[in-house]
Amino acid sequence: MIVNDAPEDWITLYALGYQLGPALSGAVSVKWQKELFSGVEIDVTQPPYVFKAQLYDLTGVPPERQKIMVKGGLLKDDADWSKLGVKEGQKLMMMGTADEIVKAPEKGPVFMEDLPEEEQVVAVGHSAGLFNLGNTCYMNSTVQCLHSVPELKSALIKYPHSGRSNDLDQSSHLLTVATRDLFSELDKSVKAVAPMQFWTVLRKKYPQFGQLNNGAFMQQDAEECWTQILYTLSQSLKPTNNSENLDAIKGLFGIELISRVHCAESGEESSESESVYSLKCHISHEVNHLHEGLKHGLKSELEKSSPSLGRSAIYVKDSRVNGLPRYLTVQFVRFFWKRESNQKAKILRKVDYPLELDIYDLCSDDLKKSLQAPRQILRDEEGKKLGLKSKQKSPISADNDVKMSDAEGSSKESGESSKDASQEGDLPDKEMQPTGVYDLVAVLTHKGRSADSGHYVGWVKQESGKWIQYDDDNPIPQREEDIVKLSGGGDWHMAYICMYKARFVPK
Repeated sequence: MIVNDAPEDWITLYALGYQLGPALSGAVSVKWQKELFSGVEIDVTQPPYVFKAQLYDLTGVPPERQKIMVKGGLLKDDADWSKLGVKEGQKLMMMGTADEIVKAPEKGPVFMEDLPEEEQVVAVGHSAGLFNLGNTCYMNSTVQCLHSVPELKSALIKYPHSGRSNDLDQSSHLLTVATRDLFSELDKSVKAVAPMQFWTVLRKKYPQFGQLNNGAFMQQDAEECWTQILYTLSQSLKPTNNSENLDAIKGLFGIELISRVHCAESGEESSESESVYSLKCHISHEVNHLHEGLKHGLKSELEKSSPSLGRSAIYVKDSRVNGLPRYLTVQFVRFFWKRESNQKAKILRKVDYPLELDIYDLCSDDLKKSLQAPRQILRDEEGKKLGLKSKQKSPISADNDVKMSDAEGSSKESGESSKDASQEGDLPDKEMQPTGVYDLVAVLTHKGRSADSGHYVGWVKQESGKWIQYDDDNPIPQREEDIVKLSGGGDWHMAYICMYKARFVPK
């Protein structure tokens, strides 16, 4: 039976046809007002909230306004489909009030609400939030941080629509396409976006993100999600053999390391080089600042076979940065495996980090030498802003150089000098040179004491300079001085990943 006189702010579903059996999904049709939507999929492996998000995409009726009558009462967001008696092929009558669409006035001023949605995004000054599809805050926060990189969006736009290259697997291709489409949707919408296609493809490519616990999707590690997405994009956005384009992901995020590996017992010594996508901030009772943690992270001990001793020995690996990325990613190593409890534990220790990060003293001698001239240009530019005369230092002493700025000065001034000094939009990359100085543009935080639960949030600096806290579907403006307070020490949000943008100067 279909009730035609139900209130418009309710949604009522009535089952007709064949019952959903052991199959994973079934198609239904939904009648809403004068429209009929056919072939709406219900995936019974996902919570009903995901189905509500589909209805929201189709009709504009927010999930919180939806009231769905099923066997046993109202459909709850976390209900078990197998117990609801939903049937395949059913015709659903849906009643509900969609978000109000403001009509443009015939005369008078044009308000933001009257603008097309893409123009509203520009006026609002930030992109849309993302619906949580069931413990997907780890994914949402990762996407929001990576979405803030305009060069990554440009590389994705150039990704071919026609198909994948021969050496790329299908799942990587689909994840790349889903990333591109989701980034585009975020840029065009002022309303929260349901990242259903992206989430589906991500779980297909990396099944660990689809783990279930009592029928619900489990919380996952945001750093693992970040790493897997970047790895996939590094494969799909590689230049072709006959292309002059650079490796997009390596150019944006790749950090070149050179390491000295030494064995004190045998006297053996060797060198090696590698490319990584993040620096690790190791946390111990001695670490109070990011600078200290990064130094700890670049030095490690490893046990391996010694040819001269004929047995295993301890080697010390001391690394230095030998090539700088455009975006420097730093991971705070807060989670570790606790043997006595056989579970992952979290380090809550407070570790301060700056708005402006100078990694000069983490660089190799060769890189330090190449950075001296651009750093002098940067100092002269900053001096001009303060009304000081430029000073030529010849040679520039590494001992007198800036070693690790804690950004005690005005972050606004640092941001302005970064913009004026780099002029990235005016000069091509080959006419720019790095300085070793970076500005904070995104922070991914974790709230809670457990590694397998809690809540992830993304904090992203917009092109306008203001900061937005992306708490799933709820973007909240924040003050810049509050961003560096996410340093840990309690139960509040604490930085897990920081992303810094390089400050360049013209050659």
